[in-house]
Amino acid sequence: MTGLDPAIGVVVIGRNEGERLQRCLRSLGAQATACVYVDSGSADDSVAFARSVGAQVVELEPTLSFTAARARNEGAAALRRAGRDVEFVQFVDGDCEVEAGWLAKAAAALRGDPGLAVVFGRRRERSRDASVWNLLCDLEWDVPPGEALSCGGDALMRRAAFDAVGGYDPTRIAGEEPELCLRLRGRGWRIARIDAPMTVHDAAMTRFGQWWLRTQRSGYVDAEGCAELGVRYPRWRAVPSAIAWALALPLAGVVAVVVAVSAGATLLAAAVLAAVGALYALLWTRVARRAARRWPVVEARAYATWIVLGKWPCLHGMATWAWRRLGGGGRRLIEYKGPAG
Repeated sequence: MTGLDPAIGVVVIGRNEGERLQRCLRSLGAQATACVYVDSGSADDSVAFARSVGAQVVELEPTLSFTAARARNEGAAALRRAGRDVEFVQFVDGDCEVEAGWLAKAAAALRGDPGLAVVFGRRRERSRDASVWNLLCDLEWDVPPGEALSCGGDALMRRAAFDAVGGYDPTRIAGEEPELCLRLRGRGWRIARIDAPMTVHDAAMTRFGQWWLRTQRSGYVDAEGCAELGVRYPRWRAVPSAIAWALALPLAGVVAVVVAVSAGATLLAAAVLAAVGALYALLWTRVARRAARRWPVVEARAYATWIVLGKWPCLHGMATWAWRRLGGGGRRLIEYKGPAG
């Protein structure tokens, strides 16, 4: 690939992304001088296509666990081995297209502020109206511009800062970005979301089960992050929230109803049920009102509904983390998306 800015290297990661990867690599065009594609055991033609468009390909050794963090680290290492003395590294997930002009704008932001280690922009969902779960992804990506605690999988990073902290933790099945950003901020670096379109993501979530798995993975990541980092973990509040709303409150309600019914106090049992329902309604209202400050009312209400429902798969993910840690089951990927056509 020929490039416009020799200071920028790109690392694309993927596993069975098919057409999504093709769109990703084509979108890069001549925005960067070097592109490495890191493949995590794809069974489709991802590797062949990447080579056909001139990307350097790294195929991960399958005897070790596949993780996005490991793939990104290997991609950055491949840039070094190839003698690419790049100043900035753009990490891109293989299911995302890079918006035209993004790399130039992001590099300018890093050059203009030596204290920034990471910049990211607006990630949009390709088919946001195809399902409510795609819409939820698009709203999730809509982070206000300004300084941030963390970035997502797509971001331009200052190579010196990335190398100084040792890159990503390759053992994490997800949530590696907040942990990396925490280490960067501990060294005095800053992270910022700039007001520019960055990538177009393709979640391809059309089934409830996919949403459940994705949210379960979030719960797993939050439990792991909270256990290791405590209140330093940016999303630590998600753990007590899921425990309270998906476990403690329902359990307390069931116990109270059983006791009331056993004592013949059916009116009290009904009152308990009404009180529990009112608490969930209050949670929904609070989330919906906050969301309505940023998005249309219809979207804010959909967001609130699935945030409340998401307490249960989040709790499932936390329980999965605890079970694997206690049982020594290892860190296995929780994948919500199948191969692309």
